[in-house]
Formats: sequence, structure tokens, C-alpha cells
Amino acid sequence: MHDIVDLRSDTLTLPTPEMREAMARAEVGDDVWEEDPTVKRLEAMAAERLGKEAGLFVASGTMGNLVSVVAQTRPGQEVVLDLDSHIFNYEVAGSAVIGNVQMRPVRTARGFLAPEQIREALRPPNIHVPETGLVCVENTHNRHGGTCCTPEEIAAVAAVAHGAGVPVHLDGARIFNAAVALGRPARDFARHADSVTFCVSKGLAAPVGSVVCGAAAFVARARRIRKMVGGGMRQVGVVAAAGIVAIERMVDRLAEDHANARALAAGIARLPGLSVDLASVQTNIVIFAVDRPSGAAELVAGCASRKVKIHAIGPASIRCVTHKDVDADDIARTLDALREITRGW
Repeated sequence: MHDIVDLRSDTLTLPTPEMREAMARAEVGDDVWEEDPTVKRLEAMAAERLGKEAGLFVASGTMGNLVSVVAQTRPGQEVVLDLDSHIFNYEVAGSAVIGNVQMRPVRTARGFLAPEQIREALRPPNIHVPETGLVCVENTHNRHGGTCCTPEEIAAVAAVAHGAGVPVHLDGARIFNAAVALGRPARDFARHADSVTFCVSKGLAAPVGSVVCGAAAFVARARRIRKMVGGGMRQVGVVAAAGIVAIERMVDRLAEDHANARALAAGIARLPGLSVDLASVQTNIVIFAVDRPSGAAELVAGCASRKVKIHAIGPASIRCVTHKDVDADDIARTLDALREITRGW
């Protein structure tokens, strides 16, 4: 029984007892000198899981995306990505400020660029326009409700980009959610991407960190950029140890989060004044619309008074995210709270 049901994000997960024990016992060294054995083990494990040559432990998914973009582009180039992508919307314009690259956002139906959109967005050799330096894909897609694209869709996009000599970066913050939802190994999604980053601090429940993976030469460049932005974290094996437990123990259980999200979405669909696209609920994110002026704020406040925390991502839109610290009883409590608030709408 949880006193408070917190559905605002899967970043709110608390480390498991096994993670805390691993953190307490972690063997450490100076990671800037590449002498932390626990970090090196995590990086090697992550690279193996994603089918890449090397890995790099970073402080966050935002840092992972930043070093990946900067390491693969030159100032003045352009990055093609989805209009609703995390890199474009929620990373404080880091790639533009630090990498001096321009973003070229493209509106998509599901959050995933289609091959024909890549062809259209690629810049021709023309002195008046920037060169296309990178294509970014996000899987699962946050703002589109945790939707997944298949490895084959990523491969099709990569074929167009690579045909033009342009690398592909996969923002796989929740790539293991996609892997579990579609029943495919994570490496299948990463195979055609030149770089990929994933978070251990979301559904996998570690307290902090992400891992960037790719070819050894790319990781060496990314490591240098990580140092530039203050990401040399010294004896960071203390937290990397939790990331190892996350990868070893927490992936398969993501299916429980997906089941809870589907139950939540199905319940919301039956409530007055609320609507949700059930087909989009593939993983652990539920985004639903509120058909009432100031309704989102009303729901957030009403739920909070009932010890349920949800998050408004707009004046008429709410996002809920399931995770290991939310169980089926918590979903029932959430639906009860929403039912009480919307009664009479």
C-alpha cells in the first residue's frame, strides 16, 4: 500500500534494496581517468545489450543526447528530428548553444520520421543552406504517449540517411520499454543507429544516469564532450552499480507497467469529459485530453487532495506514467479519484 500514488513520471522511481546494497559495496576509481571498474562494467554491459562497440556513462538522458549530437556534427550543420521530440522541446537548446547546430523539426503523425520525410528534409548541396549533419529518432516517444516504432522503421529511416552520408542518433531513453512491448531485443532497435542513449533512471529504477553507446571512435569523441560539459563524475561507480542492477533485474518487469498503463487508459476512456487514444498506449505512458475549460488544472488539484499526483502537460492535457512504485491498487485509486472529480461533468 502506497500512501501517495505518484504518476507524474517514471523518473520518480526509488532504487530497490538490491540497488542500494550494490551501491554501498561498489568498487570505485576515477572515471575521468577511466579507472572506475564498476562504471567500465556498466558501459560494457550496455554496449553488449545494444550491439555496439563501446558505452559511456553520463549523468542524464539530456547529457547523453547532447554529447551524441555534438560528437557527430560540426558547427553550422543541421539536425533533422521530430517536432515533438525530447531533444527539440526539453533539452534547453543545448545542441544549438553548445554544438552550434540548427534544428530542423518535422511534424509527424506518431512521433516517428518516415523515410520520405527524411528525403525531403535532407539538404541539397547548396551554398545558401546548412548541411544536414544528423538525423535523430526517439523510441519510445514521450509526447506521443509512449508509442513505439519497430526496428524495421528505424532501419528504413537509417537507409535514407546513410545513403546521403548522414549518421543517425537514437534517443532510446525508454528503449527497453519498446523492446518489452514489441517482444524484440533492444539491440534490434539500435542496430541501424550510429549512436544510441538510454536511461537507467526511468522505468529501470536506478537513481541517476544514462548510457551512450556506439562505435569506439564515436564514444571517444563523446567522452571528450562529456568532460567539456562538466560530466566527469570521478568515483561514479557508486551510482553505476545501481545501473548494473537495473539492466540485469528490471527490464522484464516493465511489462507490469505496461499492463497498468493499459488498465488506467481503459478506465479513463469510460469517464465523462476525458478522452484517450487507446491504440497509442503501447508502453507505460498515458496521455489524455480534458474537454473542459481549466479541466486539467482541476484534475491535478483534485487528485492531489486525494493523494494522487498527476501532471498537466498543457491546459487540456494530462500525462500519467506508470512505473515500479505504482501497482494495480494504485491504478484503481487513481481511477476512483478521477471518477469522483469528473462526476457531473
